[in-house]
Amino acid sequence: MTGRIERRFAALRAEGRAGLITFLVAGDPDMPTFEHLLAGLPAAGADLVEVGMPFSDPMADGPTIEEGYGRALKAGTRLADVLAAIARFRARDHATPVVLMGYYNPIYRYGVERFLADALRAGVDGLIMVDLPPEEDRELCLPARKAGLHFIRLLTPTTRGPRLERVLEHASGFLYYVSITGITGSRAPDLAEVEAALAEIRRHTALPLAVGFGIRAPAQAAAVARIADGVVVGSALVRTVAEHLDGAGRPRAGLDEAIFRQVRALAGAIRGVTRE
Repeated sequence: MTGRIERRFAALRAEGRAGLITFLVAGDPDMPTFEHLLAGLPAAGADLVEVGMPFSDPMADGPTIEEGYGRALKAGTRLADVLAAIARFRARDHATPVVLMGYYNPIYRYGVERFLADALRAGVDGLIMVDLPPEEDRELCLPARKAGLHFIRLLTPTTRGPRLERVLEHASGFLYYVSITGITGSRAPDLAEVEAALAEIRRHTALPLAVGFGIRAPAQAAAVARIADGVVVGSALVRTVAEHLDGAGRPRAGLDEAIFRQVRALAGAIRGVTRE
């Protein structure tokens, strides 16, 4: 399977640099604002985009992203709305990979077969499912791979030995290394530990390795870019959204430029790190 994700990482390798992977919650704080932000991310420097599917019980996410999901749900965002937004994005942008990240319950309720067909039609490239371990691959992973969608696995500091081999078995697209043991946005990663973990994982797979959780500032992003193929920034962007809302939760003027300025700074730091 060769698609947008493979082409983007191949282009990044040719440039000798890591990619910036940005995360926003679909429908946060409302769908028009989210779609405007999503549309501007590639021009600001995002190489791939992750889109969070709102869910009421995001067990792996910290309070920042959990509140973003809450705002999106309060605004009435449903999974069908997320897919429609991706389709509108894809009509304008044919190159930037889009990965949906979230939890299985909304997909189960939507219907797996229907979801996969609609996701492909919308232009989704891959899925990251927080709460589906390899033991549940028949639920979504295998049908997704068969349909032509990548299934991107999460790896953690405790994913080692036989468990690592099991997690990698049906992984595709790239791998998302969770750099801390904890929830999103909780603390900064220890780069020496991350580097050692990535070296071990690379002995078992040729898939690109992206690192996320706890990366907020351009200097952190640059440091991770020296050792990883992709740098994921999520909570910091969702926090910026929250900081630019009024008392009623409506977006204030300057929200879009604040996000794009933040992404440009992160992208600039990452692009300033070249590797052989």
